[in-house]
Amino acid sequence: MRKAEIVRKTEETDVKVKIDIDAKSVEENKVDTGVGFLDHMLKLLMKNAGIGCDISARGDTYVDFHHTTEDVGITLGQAISKALGERKGITRYSSVTIPMDESLVMTALDISGRGALYTDVTFPTEKIGDFDTQLVEEFFDAFAKNAGFTLHIRQLSGRNSHHLAECCFKSVGRAVREAVSPDKRFPDAIPSTKGTLTK
Repeated sequence: MRKAEIVRKTEETDVKVKIDIDAKSVEENKVDTGVGFLDHMLKLLMKNAGIGCDISARGDTYVDFHHTTEDVGITLGQAISKALGERKGITRYSSVTIPMDESLVMTALDISGRGALYTDVTFPTEKIGDFDTQLVEEFFDAFAKNAGFTLHIRQLSGRNSHHLAECCFKSVGRAVREAVSPDKRFPDAIPSTKGTLTK
């Protein structure tokens, strides 16, 4: 079973992430980071990824939401990387385009082992409620680097910051779901001519 549990504790945050990539249901998913908007986005991400989770975090939110958002991205990325193991039998690649009302976002993903984020998303406002919109990129940057994902996120349209953020998280979730799915033709193969996807 592709499961993992990661704990990250620093002077700024205390994060615990438990995931099950092959969960039978995601209706019992738990997310509590102390940042309401981040909780909402993580629930969307994990439901669309089809990954069971229990994510909790406590951080120095009296400063701002930056450390908590980044450290949750780090820890979740590490958990997914650990759960995937040597990446044997996965589809590896995916590309999805997801609409959310007027917003449209394309995500392309390669479980390459070379974690990097390439994004072109412009939010029309600096905040969504009390959440800085620039933290969306911070989250995905930390997530991609620690998961070992080459992750491209492109905004095709969007005028509403909330819709656009939601579209990003749903799109990435769906891309993750496809890329981690078993390759039925080659269930025992690592999908790389190098023979490894962990470096």
